[in-house]
Amino acid sequence: MPVYLLATLDTKGHEAAYVRELLRAWDIDARLVDTGCLGAPQVRADISREALFAAGGYRLADLTAARDRGQAITAAAQSAASLMARMHRERRLEGVLALGGSAGSTIGAAAMRALPLGVPKLMVSTLASGQVRQYIGDKDILMLNPVVDLLGLNRISRAVLGNAARAMAGMVTLRVPDAATADRPIVAASMFGVTTPCVEHARRVLEEAGYEVLVFHATGTGGQAMESLIDEGLIAGVLDLTTTELADEIVGGFLSAGPGRLTAAARRGVPQVVSVGATDMVNFYGRDTVPQQFAGRTFYQHNANVTLMRTTPAENAQIGADLGCKLAVAKGPVTVLLPGRGVSAIDRQGQPFDDPAARAALFDAIRTAAGTVEITELDRHINDPDFAEAAARRLLELMEQRVR
Repeated sequence: MPVYLLATLDTKGHEAAYVRELLRAWDIDARLVDTGCLGAPQVRADISREALFAAGGYRLADLTAARDRGQAITAAAQSAASLMARMHRERRLEGVLALGGSAGSTIGAAAMRALPLGVPKLMVSTLASGQVRQYIGDKDILMLNPVVDLLGLNRISRAVLGNAARAMAGMVTLRVPDAATADRPIVAASMFGVTTPCVEHARRVLEEAGYEVLVFHATGTGGQAMESLIDEGLIAGVLDLTTTELADEIVGGFLSAGPGRLTAAARRGVPQVVSVGATDMVNFYGRDTVPQQFAGRTFYQHNANVTLMRTTPAENAQIGADLGCKLAVAKGPVTVLLPGRGVSAIDRQGQPFDDPAARAALFDAIRTAAGTVEITELDRHINDPDFAEAAARRLLELMEQRVR
C-alpha cells in the first residue's frame, strides 16, 4: 500500500521530491500529493492539486481566482483530511508524511488527525520545536524539527529529510507483533500523578479479570484521546476516576480537554464508573503563567513547570454540576463514587489542598445535577486501596450486566 507524501509543491516541491525518491529507492510506494494552490508546482505530483481539492468538494479554479491564502489553506486542510480518510477506508494507505511551515503543518496535521491510531504519521515542521498541541490533538503524530527552513536542499535539510524518510520507511516495513492481549476487551481509565495509587490498584483488578486497561494521563490531550477512542467504539468500559480536566475547562487552567470531556461514554451507552480525582486543582505552568485574577489563591508548586491552584467551594459547585449533568443523560449504566476523605494526594488531612467545604460543595452539586444516577460516597481517600477496589469491582459488575 502507498505512503502519501503531502506538500505544497509551489514552495516545497524539490524537498518533497527528494523524500519521495529516497522512499522509492527503498521499495516504498511513495506518492506525492500537491496541497498547494496559488503558485505553479515545481515538480510533478502523483496526486494533483485539482484531485486533492475535489476530494474536499472544492474547485481549484475558484480558490485560485480568489487569491485568498487563508481560504486556500483551510480548503487544503479539509481536502487532505477527506482524501487520506477515504484512502484509509479503502485500504489504500500505509502511512502519511508531510513537510511544511505553518501552512503545510496545518494541512499535513489535519490529514493525519483524520486517521486512526497506529497508522504511521510523520510531520516535518518548522514549528516542531514550539507548542504543537494544536497540530497533534489527540493523535499519535511524530513531529520532526528540520532546524533550517524547508527552502532548498543543503547539508542540513538533506540530513533531516533523510531521517524523516528512513523513519517512515521503518514504520511501514518493520511490523510490531500483535500483543498476546489483543483479543481482550478494553477498559479506558483516567489518571493524574496525584491519583496514581488508585488507578494502579484498580488496573491490576481489571487485568486479573481479563481486561486490557488503557490509562490516559489527564492533561487535556489525554482526555481528548480517551473520548475519541470511546467514540470509535473500541472501549468496553470506562473507569473515569480522574476528571480534573473539567476543573481546567471551567476555571481556566491550561489542561482542559474541552467541553466534550465526559460525554462520549454517555452518548454511546458504555458502562462507566466515574469519580472526582484531582478536581481540587487547576493547572498552570510556571508560577509566572498564573493570571493576575487568581492572585491571593492557594497554590502548590508541583515543580518548576507545574503550578497547581486549589479550587474554591464555588468552583467545585460548578464542576459538580457539569459532571452531574453530563452523566444524567447517559444511555448506559453509570456509577459515581465519591471519596469522602479527599480527591487527590494533596487533598487529605494535613495536606495543602485539604478543604472539606470544597468537597462538600462538589458532592452536593453532583447529587443535585445527576438525577437518577447511582451515587455512592465512601469514607475513604481516593488513593486508599479500598476505594480503588470498589471502583474496579463496580465497573466489572456494570460490564457484566451489559453483556447479559
